[in-house]
Amino acid sequence: MWFKNLRIFRLAPSWSCTADSLEAAIEKQAFQPSGSQEMQSLGWVPPRENSGLVHALDGQFLLSLRADKKLLPTTVINQVAKAKAQDIEEQQGFKPGRKQMKEIKEQVTDELMPKAFSIYRDTRVWIDTRNHWLVIDAAAAAKSDEVLGMLAKAIDSFPISPLYVAESPAAAMTNWLISDEPPSGFSIDQDTELRSTSESGAAVRYVRQSIEIDDVRKHVQAGKQCTRLAMTWADRVSFTLTDGLDVKRVNPLDVLKEGQDSTSHNDDEQFDSDFTLMTGELARLITDLVEALGGEKT
Repeated sequence: MWFKNLRIFRLAPSWSCTADSLEAAIEKQAFQPSGSQEMQSLGWVPPRENSGLVHALDGQFLLSLRADKKLLPTTVINQVAKAKAQDIEEQQGFKPGRKQMKEIKEQVTDELMPKAFSIYRDTRVWIDTRNHWLVIDAAAAAKSDEVLGMLAKAIDSFPISPLYVAESPAAAMTNWLISDEPPSGFSIDQDTELRSTSESGAAVRYVRQSIEIDDVRKHVQAGKQCTRLAMTWADRVSFTLTDGLDVKRVNPLDVLKEGQDSTSHNDDEQFDSDFTLMTGELARLITDLVEALGGEKT
């Protein structure tokens, strides 16, 4: 249930949407498997079994976007096209030219497409209508762009913007390391990356190892800034903050897991319990993180 990555966006406070109206808006984009001649298809699927496209609970919405992609490597197309080109050369007495070779590859692609294997991945989306956040569980920008593109097509004048904070995350993380004073409610863990601001992009990484203040100062004097920092919030959730304000490797700690009583829940109740816990904790984490970075910048 827990999101592993948080790409955070701001929804305009004036925007309001019910679960039913959101369901109606994205229903036209419900997932359909890619056809025999399609490389990829995108569409919304129920975020849980036997539910609609929008799972709503106490002002929190959960969506899931499925991407279905055909596996047809270029090397396979080239190999088959090469063999076909050799047959054509024997028939016509000369090698196919560039234009003919392009036509051969297109023909081979069309022939192989129905036989290609498909793989799919789901990208989960959390909409917090109370605090006006939209959070995508994606490590790569391309996946979040897919989500935002689909929502923009489904919802007229979808009022969303990136999250801007007053202080640069890189500058803030660097200062926290130099001063050995993390913001209130946070602690610094053992994974750190410092990267040069010059074109060289030289970087030093500390993995499962604390970094000494003197080492930090030397790296900063050499022109580096902290670009990744492992942290823990309120002894409840660990994560890694990046200089792009992405929150990665989100992990609920034992204090949260121990507080859950799963023995008396059926699957539906357990899902709702997990969803409520996750959204409540992450909403507070985001609020505290924004405050630690100087507040939101409009």
